[in-house]
Amino acid sequence: MQPHPSRNKGFTLIELLIALSVMALMAILSWRSLDGMARAQTQTQQHTNEVLSLQTALVQWGADLDAMVQGPGLNAIEWDGRALRITRHVSAAQADGLVVVAWARRDIGGTGGAGQWLRWQSPPLRERSALQETWQQAAQWAQNPGDETKKREVSITPLAQWQIYFYRGDAWSNPLSSDGRLTTPLSQPLGTPGTDTTAPTPVVPDGVRLVLTLPTEHALQGLLTRDWVRPTLAGGKS
Repeated sequence: MQPHPSRNKGFTLIELLIALSVMALMAILSWRSLDGMARAQTQTQQHTNEVLSLQTALVQWGADLDAMVQGPGLNAIEWDGRALRITRHVSAAQADGLVVVAWARRDIGGTGGAGQWLRWQSPPLRERSALQETWQQAAQWAQNPGDETKKREVSITPLAQWQIYFYRGDAWSNPLSSDGRLTTPLSQPLGTPGTDTTAPTPVVPDGVRLVLTLPTEHALQGLLTRDWVRPTLAGGKS
């Protein structure tokens, strides 16, 4: 009696299908894991960028206030409920001229929920007439910006709401409801003394309080308050 020839051992079709199914499942799980890691890394980077952008903006905010120019007939600082406008030195060298800076919030797409915090800056100015004209242009930019004025704005961070308070008379108050103007001599060209006429000049407050309401999708959601104190009152620090 002859022995039966030995059959070659191998995978059956069912075993092969099971193995392929297990490999496919492992591949799917691995892809989901990698996708989750990529999403987490993207969100972390986005949050980091939002925080850095806001920190940079707050540093610029303080620098604008520190470089603010106060003088006869000059609009040093003013809050109209929509924009904060500041007249400041271009640099430490006063001969470089002055610039008008404006900070404002603008709704996106006409909605009242989402908004963007913006900063606008004029070119260097050396004539009083140009300074006064640019001061009005900054207010117009905050209300109804044109294409040309938009070219000088910088988008900072998403912002739900914001409010400004001035510190005058040993108390914080809304600039729109407080008397912050005095009648002082109005000079002629910038840097040239003169007492030809008089005009109300805004009084520079002793402090400025910035209150930001960050949207829920921001890395730092909720209220953020930043106080600035005039360097002459804070020993050169703000």
